[in-house]
Amino acid sequence: MVLADDQALMRMGFRMVLDAEDGIEVIGEASDGTAAVAQARALRPDVILMDVRMPGMNGIDATAAITSQCPGTKILILTTFDLDEYAFAGLRAGASGFLLKDTRPAELAEAIRTVAGGEAVVSPRITRRMLEMLASHLPDDGGSHVAQDPRIAALTPREHEILVLMAQGLSNSEIASHLVVSATTVKTHVGNVLAKLDVRDRVQAVIVAYETGLMS
Repeated sequence: MVLADDQALMRMGFRMVLDAEDGIEVIGEASDGTAAVAQARALRPDVILMDVRMPGMNGIDATAAITSQCPGTKILILTTFDLDEYAFAGLRAGASGFLLKDTRPAELAEAIRTVAGGEAVVSPRITRRMLEMLASHLPDDGGSHVAQDPRIAALTPREHEILVLMAQGLSNSEIASHLVVSATTVKTHVGNVLAKLDVRDRVQAVIVAYETGLMS
């Protein structure tokens, strides 16, 4: 993985924590967005831990460039700013996760493994704030607009249930435990949900769930 942060001490701290974790290897560092894009092209890392505020090209623009040019590289945004615009901008740019810098080391390592495995990581705080922000913009029609959205209407009852649980921030394994089904079954359902919603990953599916009012 690659660490992208404009503070050298912050990168050093993350490297020390992550190098001690099994299965995680830091293969590069970047001090700004431009360097992060260059590292992604040259090293093709599985995951980039991306700061938001950096000089020159910021982390959001770098995320958009990397997800476009290096689709195999997952972006996990890490920031001190618990602000909606950063969460939304990062997720819309293609990031697979968003965590705050006060996340505990063990949780950070687990988030990196989760993102590398193709799942999304969005902290419960961000999930709640997504709902709060979008709620004021959702039409007050008792939820009929949800049924009218052809993407949501195309889902089976089980796929609908899966999408709701995804939007609540549950991983595949947590969904499997909640529904008492196998992880393989959940993975199949998630794939069907992504296809019917015509989105590239589960984060984008969560955005659709909020934007259509499914989570209101």
